[in-house]
Amino acid sequence: MVPLQCRFLNKPGVFRILAGTSQVNRGCCREAGGSVSETVRVRFAPSPTGFLHLGGLRTALYNCLFARQQKGSFILRLEDTDQSRLVPGAAEAIEDMLDWAGVSPDESPRRGGPVGPYQQSHRLELYQKAADALLESGHAYLCFCTPQRLELLKREALRRRQTPRYDNRCRHLTTQQVQEKLDMGSPHVTRFRLEECVEPFQDLVCGWTKHDVAVVEGDPVIIKGDGFPTYHLANVVDDHTMGISHVLRGAEWLVSTSKHHLLYKAFGWKPPQYGHLPLLLNKDGSKLSKRQGDIFLEHFARSGYLPEALLDIITHSGSGFPENQMGRTLKELVQQFDVSRIMSHSALLDLEKLPEFNRIHLSRRISDACLRMELVSLLRAEVEKAYTGNITDREVLETDYIERVLLLRKGHITRLTDLLSTSYSYLWVRPSVPRKQLEAISVEVDKITGLVLGLLQAGSPDRTTDELNTELKVLQGQVKQTKYSETMKLLRMALSGQQTGPSVAEMLISLGPYESCKRIQRALSS
Repeated sequence: MVPLQCRFLNKPGVFRILAGTSQVNRGCCREAGGSVSETVRVRFAPSPTGFLHLGGLRTALYNCLFARQQKGSFILRLEDTDQSRLVPGAAEAIEDMLDWAGVSPDESPRRGGPVGPYQQSHRLELYQKAADALLESGHAYLCFCTPQRLELLKREALRRRQTPRYDNRCRHLTTQQVQEKLDMGSPHVTRFRLEECVEPFQDLVCGWTKHDVAVVEGDPVIIKGDGFPTYHLANVVDDHTMGISHVLRGAEWLVSTSKHHLLYKAFGWKPPQYGHLPLLLNKDGSKLSKRQGDIFLEHFARSGYLPEALLDIITHSGSGFPENQMGRTLKELVQQFDVSRIMSHSALLDLEKLPEFNRIHLSRRISDACLRMELVSLLRAEVEKAYTGNITDREVLETDYIERVLLLRKGHITRLTDLLSTSYSYLWVRPSVPRKQLEAISVEVDKITGLVLGLLQAGSPDRTTDELNTELKVLQGQVKQTKYSETMKLLRMALSGQQTGPSVAEMLISLGPYESCKRIQRALSS
């Protein structure tokens, strides 16, 4: 089997330049019975110019699903060659959020791997050697056009209502002219010679397609004046040296793929298979924008949404699955994913449905004994933080108590943080209700509370809310001077200190017989 570093151009000069790079040597990543070129290897390659949002998460997820399904590898590569737009902390945050979402890469800047580094700013030598190879083979040339000249070209094109493009002027410089400019120390970039008559390629999503880039574009820059590569060169070199077999990326890159195929042809490399994912749009059809603060994963994490709910809704909104259904786990997504089912039309994301998705996945977590214990620990910490200094009875922080609350509210709450709202404050803070306040509601305070205390002490601890509601209505028959609504108001006040909120039966079940009796007795004696 031919090692990865030996699959470069057959031209001796080009191979001589590239064969010695450390990245290429490390890229020879074989598995038993085959090479990396025969194994499914996909990548998610975001630019750390911002934090991970829902559109990026969907691209990462689809790559991860494809890799898991095909027993391949999912790689995270950070494309940080545009140094002027980098956001401090974004690179680390992207990998943090992928881990939080359960879409963890097999190889990454943090985890390492056999074909690193996984950050383009650490691979500059490789790109320069690749550009030198193209210069030697005649597929690239040095361009000395000044920014001022390029700006004039742009203005003139706009004046004529044409698409701005470079006029390929420096393509025609002789070897002597180039050397003279280099001797003068003239600033320059490296440009790639575009060819006409581009061959069509079959996209996994869009089918057969091609774009005659040489007709509408000037020769693109591949190495900038600062020595950093542009996207076009870097992603082609990286995908090849990292053994990427399939590229699933956003539809906005579809028009660039013919250009990338020309680069692969110039190097003599076999390109990966491409699949361009449709855009993920807002419900109204507008584009997801990084200026929308509520599309970033950090926002959803802080707001109490579960990662599996986000994975569920972005796949429900798109395509690639036999049918749309709510409540799919990551394991189910892997099993059901079918790249041939991805549609080319844009997908609408209805975030108004996210609470319902989250309710379903939160209920599933509560039903799982192990996951429920994680929720108990998380809720305990949130309660202590939210009610600092107000919790006088530490019994409300015990595992059995919090677990009972979660099981009783399963299916009723959309987020764990709902249990920290004012409506549920009675669960965590024992109210201080003076007896006179209860007497103002009914003169039968002692009789009503006595009947309820007897009911709690004698009844089954496993009774349901409906069963307790029925028992309370039967109990009301022994109360002569107070209406049922006033009786419930009195009990709600004694239990929570609030005039509105959940039903009394729900409060009694949530608090449990012991805590309920304790609160009623405290109100009577105050």
